[in-house]
Amino acid sequence: MKTFKYLLFSMMAIFVMACESGIDPITPVDPGPDETAPVIQVQYPLEGTLIRVREDVTSINIRADVTDDIELASVTISLDGTDIMTFSDFKDYRHSIISHNHATLTNGEHTLSVTAKDLSGKSTTQSVNFEKVPPYVPEFDGEIFYLPFDGDYLDLVSINDATKVGNPSFADGKIQKAYLGAADAYLTFPTKDESKGLDLLGTEFSAAFWYKLNSSPDRAGILVIGPEDTANPTAMNNRNHGFRFFREGSSTKQTFKLNAGNGTSDVWFDGGDNASLANTGEWVHIAFTISNSKCAVYFNGEVVKEDPFTGISWSGCDILSIGSGAPRFTGWSHFSDRSLIDELRLFNKALTQAEIKTIIAN
Repeated sequence: MKTFKYLLFSMMAIFVMACESGIDPITPVDPGPDETAPVIQVQYPLEGTLIRVREDVTSINIRADVTDDIELASVTISLDGTDIMTFSDFKDYRHSIISHNHATLTNGEHTLSVTAKDLSGKSTTQSVNFEKVPPYVPEFDGEIFYLPFDGDYLDLVSINDATKVGNPSFADGKIQKAYLGAADAYLTFPTKDESKGLDLLGTEFSAAFWYKLNSSPDRAGILVIGPEDTANPTAMNNRNHGFRFFREGSSTKQTFKLNAGNGTSDVWFDGGDNASLANTGEWVHIAFTISNSKCAVYFNGEVVKEDPFTGISWSGCDILSIGSGAPRFTGWSHFSDRSLIDELRLFNKALTQAEIKTIIAN
């Protein structure tokens, strides 16, 4: 009891001292007149967002930043005209970052609206239009990778986004947009990602894409899947495994070459003049195939080089590079390509000439 009395006395003394010193922690402040309506910034989805996933129905995490000059009363989220969530309890009555996970977003175009009201009845609505794109269905037999470059670097088969190095960009392509290379710029993908069903390392392999040459610089890597070169870590050139597809020449003519490793050595597929392009600014369809019996390179569906091959080794090949030889094929300065690349498709089979012509006509 004595301890309690001492504690009570101490608390009273502190209160008296606070009052004598003029401290008043609960002094009310007049907020002033409510002059403006709430302000809304939708953080996700944004106007024009394309949602690409492998499922027909997915979830979406909707986020918005809402403020008011005096006090928020409510914030309501609606999707395609139907209210799906309302908030009315805010820790900060003038500012709230709202978040709502909507679990059943279906394919198609959608309109998201966020409406905020304040205590005086003023209301603001902010709307954005976005789309959930239907999952891509491979169009051709053996197609395991498709990168159209239509404003992003997403493989539509695995829904896997590229790792971007430097500052590549986009330009008008053969179909919609295309990859536009830049100095010290390229893309990489893992060659395997079990969580997304990605596996580029089959016993056979083909690549097909549209290409518009920029012959500066006078040599560049285009597509490379190769291993590390521990003996030359700053200028890698281990060619016994994987492949390297690249170009080299002059400002007026570039020769395209394929090099592939069988595990103990590398084999060259150099078509010389037949596999060369002038810097004319025209789109050319390029394809190459690798099987256990031969490799072939095609321009516009026609063979420009074909020779026997005993089969590829993928040992240590964990990275696909697009638009450069870096990081695994730089020993001869085959760095970034500033050309245009469009409609890149990869296959787990050696395409026939007829199949390549069908792709071109698509």
